[in-house]
Amino acid sequence: MRVVIAEDHALLRDGLTRLLEAFEFRVVAAVDNGPALLPTLLGHKPDVAVVDVRLPPTFTDEGLQAAIAARTAVPGQPVLVLSQHVEPLYARELLGDRSGGVGYLLKDRVSDVAQFIDAVRQVAGGGTVMDPEVVARLLDRSRPLDVLTGREREVLGEMAAGRSNAAIAARLFVTEKAVSKHINNIFTKLDLPPSEDDNRRVLAVLAYLNA
Repeated sequence: MRVVIAEDHALLRDGLTRLLEAFEFRVVAAVDNGPALLPTLLGHKPDVAVVDVRLPPTFTDEGLQAAIAARTAVPGQPVLVLSQHVEPLYARELLGDRSGGVGYLLKDRVSDVAQFIDAVRQVAGGGTVMDPEVVARLLDRSRPLDVLTGREREVLGEMAAGRSNAAIAARLFVTEKAVSKHINNIFTKLDLPPSEDDNRRVLAVLAYLNA
């Protein structure tokens, strides 16, 4: 079974290679940055790719976006994404095309060799594997705005109306500093991680509109 690995930490990249090869996988390529991943996936069309979510140069979500792009170009390209933290937003993006052959595991799971190898095989076979912690967070977010306070919902409503922080502060009779604090709390509670183009404000508004 042919595998492509994308991991920027050399020790972990080499460790994954040795581990997979010990279980009769064949690692055909291993890259350490986001820009190299997509052409590598398209060139090798592996049976499965094991990809770190955050890769150089910006360490945001290059790995995830390259994996999604590869699945768009080669429908069903199996991808197992590894993440240091639970990030439900990334899981939802990965599941966005509603097809199988995807997985999302916390990196800690790699130490459970049997579980990790089983996950790789399941994804390669077209299955879907989600880390239990990711599933729990997704279920908790079934009504995402429920986690916001009344004031945070007011601020989010003003954001949805397209108002700036200064305008929100004026309408709610609070300081801009207070508005910024509320907005940061909204981002945290809605699990909107920083991104290169900082589109969290748009995503927060989408959550408001879809609630």
